[in-house]
Amino acid sequence: MRQIFINWIPSEMKIIVLLIITSAIQSLFGVGVLLFGTPILLLMGHPFIESLLILLPVSLSINILQISKDYKYVDYSFYRNILVLTIPLIVLFLYFVAKIEMDVSLGIGILLIVIGLKNYSNIVKIYLDKLLSYNKVFFVMTGIIHGMTNLGGSLLTAKVFSKDMDKLEKRSTVAISYLTFAVFQIFTIVALEYRPDWSNFYYIAIGMSTYLIVNKLVFQKITNNKYDKLFAVFLFISGVSLIIKYFSW
Repeated sequence: MRQIFINWIPSEMKIIVLLIITSAIQSLFGVGVLLFGTPILLLMGHPFIESLLILLPVSLSINILQISKDYKYVDYSFYRNILVLTIPLIVLFLYFVAKIEMDVSLGIGILLIVIGLKNYSNIVKIYLDKLLSYNKVFFVMTGIIHGMTNLGGSLLTAKVFSKDMDKLEKRSTVAISYLTFAVFQIFTIVALEYRPDWSNFYYIAIGMSTYLIVNKLVFQKITNNKYDKLFAVFLFISGVSLIIKYFSW
């Protein structure tokens, strides 16, 4: 009965609810719309590039609002590595995925499960922390993963949140990095002659409105520890769901 009810809900309404929830997460931590929205839209049956065209403008608009006020808190040494080592690989691998139209669900699912287990497995934590300790390897891997799966934000937040920064420094550094990801992804998609559905641009208003509310009412109250726990559980569940989706098709 629940499945019938869910299927009865119009697809447009499902997308709006998804954008409100993921925009709220991104409002707090600098990532969320792409990281959580991509696997959910894939589960809903949307193709990878179509999912990007829905999510990228929303993610970009929220990040612009975040750094327009907090740009002075950005770790620019970190951001320079993003520009030099990560962005070129995002463009290259996004182009590759778009051209061959590969199903990236399995890779996304495995990645989400591994990162989701970080807070519950010392072995996973040790290996991920070791990976994150190699800066060049981290920035390269982030570019490859984000280009292929749109989920480089998982590594990005893991790296930034492991640094000795306060909440504003962490969010603004993640936000400007993610904003740059989105700009180059949009340019790449346009160069591949994909075009957004202009009628969907009210999604941007939904994302920006959500940010203004959440930033004012919630951001100052949430703790990093609470975020880490919720983040890990959501990643794990999303990863399992995507792997099931991959093998059931």
